[in-house]
Amino acid sequence: MKEFLWRIFKPTVAVGIIVVNFFLWMFNLPQYPSLTEIDMSKFCETPVFADEFDGSEINDEVWSGHYTYGDNYSLRRGGYWHRDMATVEDGKLHIRTAYLEEGLGGGPEGWYSYGMDTNGKYEQTYGYFECRCIFPKGIGHWSAFWLLTDSMMNTEEKGLNGAEIDVFESFNYGNKLLWNSTKHTIHIDGYGDLHDADNDGSWRIKGDPFNEFHTYGVEWNEEGYTFYIDGKKTSFNDFGGASRVPEYMILSVEVGGENGVPDGGMTMGPIYENEGGKDFTSDFIIDYVRAYQYK
Repeated sequence: MKEFLWRIFKPTVAVGIIVVNFFLWMFNLPQYPSLTEIDMSKFCETPVFADEFDGSEINDEVWSGHYTYGDNYSLRRGGYWHRDMATVEDGKLHIRTAYLEEGLGGGPEGWYSYGMDTNGKYEQTYGYFECRCIFPKGIGHWSAFWLLTDSMMNTEEKGLNGAEIDVFESFNYGNKLLWNSTKHTIHIDGYGDLHDADNDGSWRIKGDPFNEFHTYGVEWNEEGYTFYIDGKKTSFNDFGGASRVPEYMILSVEVGGENGVPDGGMTMGPIYENEGGKDFTSDFIIDYVRAYQYK
């Protein structure tokens, strides 16, 4: 009976969500995902890429430091990146953020976290890409799952020669209105004067993304990018034209700020304002990353 009633009322509910989302978008408030579910029948049943993080350490055949090389540290916004901040525990990848008085890899005192990518080890054109994770708890964090290609720096063909595809970004911890929401953003034409970007507002995550696992995915094809939260469609974007070149995947946590100095930036405040101050630590916990190809 419930399924029968749902079939009758589902179109009405779907229209209601569209109407409600229009007003939420007008006031820059988080919108609700639609009732449209990702159609996995379009893709090969077995993912062509899958890291379930079931081992005891990060698979170096798949992941490298994102702009971080070997034992070296790198400056990243209001903190620093070093590979020692990422570990595999109990079948999960943990990217920790912590204040280190001694630094790492020859780096100075400050806040350390990590970014890692599949650049040069696994890249794919088109398909469905998904991450299941828990966001790091605390203000001052900017965690993300995103796709990128080095040819995105080419400004001759807009997004056709590559784009930064942000499947999710989490920087709203501490914001009473936006805390359980995320954004999907497309960046094109490098990061210089010609850089351009577009997003469709904020999208609500049902539940608590800082304590519960949720999935975040993007279906990418020649028409554009369709984003999903927990398998439900949020938005479609074809800004700049869909990338038509292979892209690699990135997992990262940045500390809001610039030049190694936390100051909030895109986040809700500087990281040292969390309870515990410099003793505060947090984990970005990733259960898996998967990529599927079309049949």
